[in-house]
Order: sequence, then structure tokens, then C-alpha cells
Amino acid sequence: MMGRAPKQDLLAGLTVAIVALPLALGFGVSSGLGAEAGLATAVVAGAIAALFGGSNLQVSGPTGAMTVVLVPIAAQHGSGGVLTVGLIAGVILLGLAVVRAGRYMAYIPASVVEGFTLGIALVIGLQQVPNALGVGKPEGDRVLTVTWRAAEAFVASPNWTAVALALSVAAVMLAGARWRPTVPFSIIAVIAATIVAQVFSLDAAAPIGDLPSGLPAPSLGFVDLSAFGSLLAPAVAVAALAALESLLSAQVADGMTMTVGQKHDPDKELFGQGLANIAAPLFGGVPATGAIARTAVNVRTGASSRLAALTHAVILGVIVFAAAPLVSRIPLAALAGVLIATAIRMVEVGSLLAMAKATRSDALVLVLTAVATVALDLVYAVIIGLAVAGALALRAVARQTRMDQVDFRPDVPGDHSEEEHALLAEHIVAYRIDGPLFFAGAHRFLLELSEVADVRVVILRMSRVTTIDATGALVLKDAVVKLARRGIVVMASGIRLGQHQVLDSVGALDLLRHEGREYATTPEAIAGARKYLEHAGLLGPHPTAKIP
Repeated sequence: MMGRAPKQDLLAGLTVAIVALPLALGFGVSSGLGAEAGLATAVVAGAIAALFGGSNLQVSGPTGAMTVVLVPIAAQHGSGGVLTVGLIAGVILLGLAVVRAGRYMAYIPASVVEGFTLGIALVIGLQQVPNALGVGKPEGDRVLTVTWRAAEAFVASPNWTAVALALSVAAVMLAGARWRPTVPFSIIAVIAATIVAQVFSLDAAAPIGDLPSGLPAPSLGFVDLSAFGSLLAPAVAVAALAALESLLSAQVADGMTMTVGQKHDPDKELFGQGLANIAAPLFGGVPATGAIARTAVNVRTGASSRLAALTHAVILGVIVFAAAPLVSRIPLAALAGVLIATAIRMVEVGSLLAMAKATRSDALVLVLTAVATVALDLVYAVIIGLAVAGALALRAVARQTRMDQVDFRPDVPGDHSEEEHALLAEHIVAYRIDGPLFFAGAHRFLLELSEVADVRVVILRMSRVTTIDATGALVLKDAVVKLARRGIVVMASGIRLGQHQVLDSVGALDLLRHEGREYATTPEAIAGARKYLEHAGLLGPHPTAKIP
């Protein structure tokens, strides 16, 4: 869909291309496949995702989050392994689109996303330390190990030129963003650093190096069928990250635009990202995702259609063909400065503080996800974050389940007479169960119910039970059996129609229906309890019920 303001879209595309150029170069270098791989990704994946994706405003390309995942893959399997992983990940993304998995993005807690983003920012910053210090990249696939070894190498042989260039570029970007947010200070700072390095012949500022004047011909020569087995797990990780980051970026774009109807289609977005990641490796590109920073620039500069993102890819393609010799002279330290500033700007201090203050559970999930991102990897971090968040959420929901003794007061209209009240006080206890009865809190319910003493009939008022799972149904059945062994009859009232199936599947309904002990309403259950006691000859003096 092309917008009604093509001039504004073309201008937005030009602005995004200027911002994206140093990022594409930097992320390509950081991935281990070189600056040319980053450019190829930005051009090929950026164009295909713009045409076939589910967002009119999304800008796709190489990202820092993806780089974090690719570094250990490149170290272990080489460039061919990275390209193969991207190809497999693209196929997986197409599969996710077919099964309409995009809708489940809404279930990822904000605390996981914030912790994930913080961890990525830390890793991106740490990855730039070798180039920012002007030392060769040390061996290792763990970012903390590489950073420490780079610091040791710098101490042994300091390169203050590289440090000065990196810090200067980062400072210009950060200060410029506060002063004039719409001006692309990243490209200005990189051009200035390149000119300084050339004019003063700063040999200590190592350049990117030779770049090809154009994209390579598409090829599947990198595919090694024997390595598919070992690359499948990394490909799943890459696909998961591509889906997560792309849908998150598209969601952010929806929230930023004021245009009516600008809402992304998550499944179509996964489809577009799948095609982009299948195509990019054919041209030597790394796996791509939707890029939050570039998408934000696109929206802020007035983009209204796919034309802007497509223009960004075309302009980068022109740069690849026409300006490769000039781009090859950019100092690596300058690109490191760009990515360090980008990492710093990714951290929204206000959002982190708000999340930390929300609840202790949110703060814990945020910190664990961030730490796992730095210490382990992004996929493990998301899994850990989701697992902890899920466990804490289940605990919170389970605590909402209550079982309270019902106070039958004769003075309240609609309640029971004094005679019935006396009967209930002597022989019958009724409990109202509120909330979900499921695996997280069902056993606490069993413990409480099993401790009922000195009564002859227990009535369970279940009209306020919101949900029951198999565990809850089994626990209810066990409680009925244990009380029956003690001579206590259990009756139930108000069981919802939707809950009959799960209770029936474990045999709980058979026990409750025995001699008609399931009732539609509580008054009917009380009447049934009276009839049972009268028939059993149990009406008479009885100790007052001891209620837990």
C-alpha cells in the first residue's frame, strides 16, 4: 500500500537510509561476516520485508539483538553456518505465519521485554569494546570473556586514537539527539571521524577495508546438508528472535503513528520476515529482523506507507554500487562509537524504573532476563524470563482462590429460618469457593477441606469458581473420598455447565451425583442436607462444628 504523500515517504526513506548506513556496517562487522554482509542484509531483506511484511511503517535489516545471537554461531560454524541458519530460520518464520503464531506476541510480559532490551543493550555495548579500544578481536564466543581479554590487550598496548574516535562519535550522537532529534548525527559523526582519520593519516584507526562494488550473485553454495542437524537449534533461536523483535517493533510503530488504520498484521509480518530471511543469505546477508530504532525514525519523519522503507533499501543499494570505495575508509572505531551510542539510547531509564517499582515480581523478572541475556544468550533469557514470569503469575492467581465458611444468618432476607440456622450450626458446614481451582492452588484447597471436623454434611458452593483444570477436579474428587471415609457427606451447588466436562472426566461428578448430591442452588442443597440427616436419623444433639 502506497501512501497519499509520496514525497514525504521518499524523504523519510532517505533519512532512514542515512541513519541505517553506519548501523548496517557496524552490525555486519560485529556479526563476524563483515560490513558487506550488513549492507547486503539492509538492501535485500529491507526491500523484501517492506513489500511483503504486515506493517506499512516497519524498517527491517541487521540489528544488534540478532548480532548477539550470530556471534557464537559464526565462531563455531563460520560464515557458511550463519547463512544456512538464516535460510532455515526464514523457513521456520514462514511456518509460524502459516499457523498464525503472530497473535501470541501479546502474551509476552512487559517485564520480559524490558529486561530483554536492557540485556541486549549491554551486550551490544560490550561487543564494541575491541574496536573501540583499537585491538584485534580476542578469541571466544562469550561477550564478557571477549571484553575482558580486549581490555587486557589494550592495557598491554594502548591505542588512544581509536578510543578518542569512538568516544567522540558516541558523544556527538548522544548530545545531538538531545539537541536536534531529527538530525542524523550518526552519519555526520562518522563522516567527520573518517575525514579526520584520512587528513591526519591516523594509522592507528583501522578502516573497514575493501568492500565489493555491488551485491554478489545469488547463490546456495554455502549450504552444507551434513551440517543441518547441528544448525537446527541455532536456527530456531534466530527465528524466535526475529519473530519477537519484528512483532515488537511493529507494535511500537503502531503506537507511535497518529494515522487511523495503521495497524500491523502480525502473521503477515512473520511471512514477510520469513521471505526476507530466505533471500538475504543468498546474497551473503545475515539474518534480519524489524529494527526498532530505524522504524522509529521512519515514523517520526512522516512515513505513511511501505514506500519509505522500500526507498531506504534502494538508497542503500545505490550506496553499495556507487560509494563502496569511500565507505571502506570508515574507521572501525567510529562504527563502534555509533553502536555504543545506539546501545545507550536503547535503555529507557524511565521505563525501567517504572517496571522496577510496579511489583517485586516484575522487578525480579526484569533483572533475571537482563542478566541471562548477558551471561547466557537471548533465547535462554526469554525462556527464563517467561518461565519465571509465568510461575509468579500462577502463584498470584492461585492466591486469589478462597474457601470461606458461609455464615447463614436468619436475619438476612432470603436466608434461612432460625430452625434451619440451628440445624446448620450443629450438623452442616457450607463453604463458598471463589476464584480458579487449578493446579497452582488446588492442593491448598484439599488441605483446608480435609481438616473439616465434627460435621455430618459439607456443602460446596461452586457458583463463583472461575475455572477448573484436571488437577483441581482430581483434588476435589480426593476431598470427597477422604471426607466420605470419615462419614461426612459432600454436596455441591452451582457447578457451571462449562465445568461439568472436566469434573466428569476424572469421575468427580459421579461421586457428587451419588444419591443426587449435586444441586443447582444452595437452598436446594440445604434442603437436600436436611432430608439426608432426617432419613439417616442424625437430627439431634451434635457438637458445634469446628471450622478451620
